[in-house]
Amino acid sequence: MARIGSKPIQLGDGINVDVDAKNFVTIKGPKGELSQQVDPDMDVTVEDGSIVVNRPTDQKRHRSVHGLTRSLLANMVEGVENGYKKELTIIGVGYRASVSNGTLELALGYSHPIFFLPPDEIDISVDSGRGKNDVIVIEGIDKQLVGQVAAKIRSLRPPEPYNGKGVRYVGEHVPLKAGKTAAR
Repeated sequence: MARIGSKPIQLGDGINVDVDAKNFVTIKGPKGELSQQVDPDMDVTVEDGSIVVNRPTDQKRHRSVHGLTRSLLANMVEGVENGYKKELTIIGVGYRASVSNGTLELALGYSHPIFFLPPDEIDISVDSGRGKNDVIVIEGIDKQLVGQVAAKIRSLRPPEPYNGKGVRYVGEHVPLKAGKTAAR
């Protein structure tokens, strides 16, 4: 029995779902609109204020795509209703971030500043009021795109294991290694 795939997705107020004959799903909500082409074998229906995904057989491929399809659609509904947000913090002496004209400018200890132009669907802001470290806030309605942009920014200077300097997610634990000890 499918645990995730069989659960219906509840739709909030103001969310419209359109499924065409080729299983191209479009979801519109207060935050925006998302579209996704789902597997043509899956049966996606909208009934009684919820989306229900059914699979045609119990083949292994249909079982695996069933839960995936339901998860993708649930993420789309959550995105157009509430949106997604990731927060990154910058730790290090002289490391800072700023946003000007929609471009993120980062000083991460290199000899040059790094300029990051986010996709049009993503909003980036910098909150400098949270203690001594800048916090980069990434917001959008597409869960995958928000996570991908956050991972790309983190990869520009990942936290190093000795001092912990770098870009990390807020709340991320970075285990620190012990440094060299003096030889006697």
